[in-house]
Amino acid sequence: MKHRKAVTSEVQDRYIKATKKGKAKILDGFCTTTGYNRVYAARILRLKVGKVIGYARMGGRRIKYVIGKTKKKRKSRPRIYTYDVFLALKKIWVVFDFICGKRLAPFMAEAVAKLEKHKEINITDKVREKLLMISASTIDRMLKPEKDKQRLGKGRSGTKPGSLLKSKIPIRMFSEWNEKKPGFCECDLVGHDGGNSSGDFAQSLNFTDIATCWDETAAAANKAQKHVFRAIKIVSARFPFGIAGIDSDNGSEFINGLLLRYCQENKITFTRSREYRKNDSCYVEQKNYSVVRRAVGYLRYDTEEELDTLNELYLYLGRYNNFFIPVTKLSSKTRTGSKVAKKYDKARTPFRRVLEYTDIDDKIKRNLEKEYDSLNPAELKRKITKLQDKLLKLNLLKQTARKETLVNEPAYGYIKG
Repeated sequence: MKHRKAVTSEVQDRYIKATKKGKAKILDGFCTTTGYNRVYAARILRLKVGKVIGYARMGGRRIKYVIGKTKKKRKSRPRIYTYDVFLALKKIWVVFDFICGKRLAPFMAEAVAKLEKHKEINITDKVREKLLMISASTIDRMLKPEKDKQRLGKGRSGTKPGSLLKSKIPIRMFSEWNEKKPGFCECDLVGHDGGNSSGDFAQSLNFTDIATCWDETAAAANKAQKHVFRAIKIVSARFPFGIAGIDSDNGSEFINGLLLRYCQENKITFTRSREYRKNDSCYVEQKNYSVVRRAVGYLRYDTEEELDTLNELYLYLGRYNNFFIPVTKLSSKTRTGSKVAKKYDKARTPFRRVLEYTDIDDKIKRNLEKEYDSLNPAELKRKITKLQDKLLKLNLLKQTARKETLVNEPAYGYIKG
């Protein structure tokens, strides 16, 4: 290409000054040397320095291309966020469950202070200063190569309707619920059938407070009323404030006399969502994935040891999510034609949201602050990861044992002896 350009610049002056017959001879030799098409060769030899050869659109602007015009070199800027900043950012991102930049940026100052207090990171003053000024978009851009690309499968609904008490349990109406007050919760079950819905398998009961986003989870052996009710009592006891309302789906595990009497005795508002309207329970449905599925996946858990491991994991997971994982809430939604513009508030942890409410007793807040001071997010993350690995090993051992049993069983119709 360089040789062709050199030949073109050398021949061009002679070609422009030559007569018509001279131009034909020069063109013959030029085509033989360069291998260009004759029409194309004549065109580039006719071009003069400074002549506009075409236009293009780029980002809404019209750009013209000029012969002989040198391209402007982009001014190089010194890199602000160096490799040591990236390493510190990556470690913080891993400790706080790989959250996005919009949630991590407002929480960065608290995250750095907490990890430095427990000596989980060792950074210089310069790196700390850069971490505190980093924007959400820069966080996402720097961590893009490190993003987890694993894709999990989708679950299936295993809800069976409980119709006997539907008339006694009212459908939830938003006017009857004070969602701005802590204590009004949505609940749901997440099944761990591993794609095989036959037999008994573990169920995770998920409770989400709408006002503060506080979330607690407990595992039950199956969907029997007594097991689910026991899990409800465990979850209720873990909430830092009293539960004022429970909203469930129409499954028989919730729509039963046991839970109805419990709510009546404890003066808890008990409501249910409309049939086939998952968006009625949008808060807990979102947490079903972000809390339960992301933590324990889609495998089948049906043994007692797996159930105990799940409950131990949820004990640490509740503290980890509620004290150290910031969440955003939808503040407004505006429809303009076919487009919907959504605005979210500043990302804050459920713990910080609880401290903002005047309805919650100061003694509860002081107890939460003491618990927060004693917790190390990196240590909680390590314990959660250890229990997740244990679940995977238990599941693998179970699958191996079942395969060996199938191999050793005699074929159908074969009789020994």
